[in-house]
Amino acid sequence: MIRTEHIYKSFDTQEVLKDINLSFYPGKCNLIIGRSGAGKTVLLKILVGLLKPTRGTVWYDDVSLFSLDHKRLQQLRMQVGMLFQGSALFDSMTVEENIRFPLDMFTNLTYAEKRARVDEVLERVELPGINDKYPSEISGGMQKRVGIARAIVLNPKYLFCDEPNSGLDPKTAITIDELIQSITYERQITTIINTHDMNSVMEIGDNIALLHNGRVAWTGNRSEVLTSENQVLQDFIFASPFLQRLREAALRHSNK
Repeated sequence: MIRTEHIYKSFDTQEVLKDINLSFYPGKCNLIIGRSGAGKTVLLKILVGLLKPTRGTVWYDDVSLFSLDHKRLQQLRMQVGMLFQGSALFDSMTVEENIRFPLDMFTNLTYAEKRARVDEVLERVELPGINDKYPSEISGGMQKRVGIARAIVLNPKYLFCDEPNSGLDPKTAITIDELIQSITYERQITTIINTHDMNSVMEIGDNIALLHNGRVAWTGNRSEVLTSENQVLQDFIFASPFLQRLREAALRHSNK
């Protein structure tokens, strides 16, 4: 489990995060949602240790992230997988070289062992045999799946996904959601997803935190979204007429 304890973050005189207390659970898709500027990206960077909070700390199980020395921090990072918003694949590297990169950085495995591990994760994301292709030779959805393969190649205990469906068509986005969810469940990973994709919220939102103006405005799960009376959540979720009608239907059903 990952837990934040009274996280504040300021840049000069601007306070971006204010008293963030959240828990992110293993074996669940933990979503951070909110409008642009709500503080989602800053919080995600603090959770992975790319930014230090002005106050407060982040706990990985019983370990305080910002109390670790360099060696112990590196050990922790070997347990962390990261799926970046734009996949962040190296254009000059093949798919295999991209996926193998964390293995080269953090392990002493032989080349044969690394190759076997690459093949294993490519099989898991349903892309067997594309080892020698370059990112420019595959689709955006395939690039995202390669990004997932790289993120899980070290068998992480924690997985962070920054806008995993950004730039994808709706059908491919659903595929990516289902893949992240299935990997989370089968490996009991603590998965944290920064997203504004409402399909992700409704389909895989096991544990959802809504940020608004740097504060936690609501927490719950996907089954509670449509019937919640929280005004900030309603304003965020039901911006479209279609979703508003969906909510009204859900409320009618719950009142029967």
